[in-house]
Amino acid sequence: MPRTTVYEAVTQRLEILDLDGQVDAELMPELDPNRIIEFYRNMVLMRAFDNKALKLQRQGRMGTWPPIQGQEAIQVATAMAMEESDWLIPAFREQAVMVLRGIPGHVIYAYWAGDERGSAFPDGVRCFPIAVPVGSQWQHGAGVGLSLKLRGEQAAAVVFGGDGSTSEGDFHEGVNAAGVFKTNTVFVIQNNQWAISVPLSKQTASETLAQKAHAYGVPGIQVDGNDIFAVHVAVTEALERARAGGGPTLIEAETYRLGDHTTADDASRYRSEEEVEQWRVKDPIPRLRKYLEANGLWDDEREKSLEDEAREWVDAQVEALEAMPPQPPEAIFEYMYDEMPPHLEEQMAALKAEVEG
Repeated sequence: MPRTTVYEAVTQRLEILDLDGQVDAELMPELDPNRIIEFYRNMVLMRAFDNKALKLQRQGRMGTWPPIQGQEAIQVATAMAMEESDWLIPAFREQAVMVLRGIPGHVIYAYWAGDERGSAFPDGVRCFPIAVPVGSQWQHGAGVGLSLKLRGEQAAAVVFGGDGSTSEGDFHEGVNAAGVFKTNTVFVIQNNQWAISVPLSKQTASETLAQKAHAYGVPGIQVDGNDIFAVHVAVTEALERARAGGGPTLIEAETYRLGDHTTADDASRYRSEEEVEQWRVKDPIPRLRKYLEANGLWDDEREKSLEDEAREWVDAQVEALEAMPPQPPEAIFEYMYDEMPPHLEEQMAALKAEVEG
C-alpha cells in the first residue's frame, strides 16, 4: 500500500505595522484614533513603571525584578482586548497586563519588595497570583478555561508564559487538555528568544512555537509581538472564539527581552550587543509613535505631556508602596489557610511571645 498523508498543517504569521510606522491597509483593523493613542499611552506608562522598578531594585528598595522592556505591545494589546469577565493567569513578567487589568501599581511593587500584600488584589479583579515556577500556569489556564465553559460563562482565561516555559511538560499537558475539552482559553507565548541564558535554538527544533498547537488540535498563529496592531487582531479573534465556546487558541508573540532576565542576571555574558541592537530598532513604542505622527495624531508637545504624566503616576505608586504600614511578625502565618491549622497557631503564638519578650 502506498503511503498517504493523514495530516497536513500550515502555521500563519501576522504582521501589520512595519518598522517605519506604515501599515498594511488590507490587514489594518478599524480602530478609533483615540484607541490607538491609548495603546501608545499605556505602553509609555508601563515602560516608565518598569524603569522605576529597576532603579528601586538598584537602590535596595525592592527585591528582584523581571524587566518587560521591549514586550509592552503584547501586554498592552492583550489587556485592552480583555473584558472584565475574563480571567488573567500570569507568569512573572506580566506586570503591564496586571496593572491595566486593575491591579494598583504599588501592589505589584510590593510583591517584588517581598511583601505578601503584593498578592492581595482588589475585589472583582479576575487575576491569579504571579506564578514564578516556570510553566505551572499553563495548566491553570486550561483549568480555568474549562471551569468557564462548564459554568456557561461567556468569558475567557488568558494565560501567559515565555518561550522557556514551552520546554516544560506543563505546557504540553495544558494545551493538550484545552484542546481535548475545548476550553475557553487563550494561550499567549511571549517568545523573547531567551530562556534566561538558553537561546530558542537550543530549546526546540521547531521552526515556530505556534506550530506546536497543531499537535493538540488547537488553532495556532505567530504574530510580530512588537506590532501592537497584529497582537490586537490575533488576541481579539482568539478571545471572541473562546467566549463563544469555540475552544482555545495558541498565540506565539515573537518579541525580544531588551533587558536582563531579571535584576539577578547579566545578559551580556551570553548574548552580544549586536543582537540586542538588531532588536532595539524593532522596539514597539517608537514604532507606534511613527504611525501616530505620520497620521497627525501625535507631536512633541503631546509627548512631553505624556512623559510628565508617566513620571507623576509612577512616583505616586512609589509613594503608595512606601506608605504601606509595616506588617506585624505574625503576618507570615496568615496568607496560606482560610482557617489556620493548630501547628501554625502554636508557632505564631511562640513567635509573638518571643517578639514581645
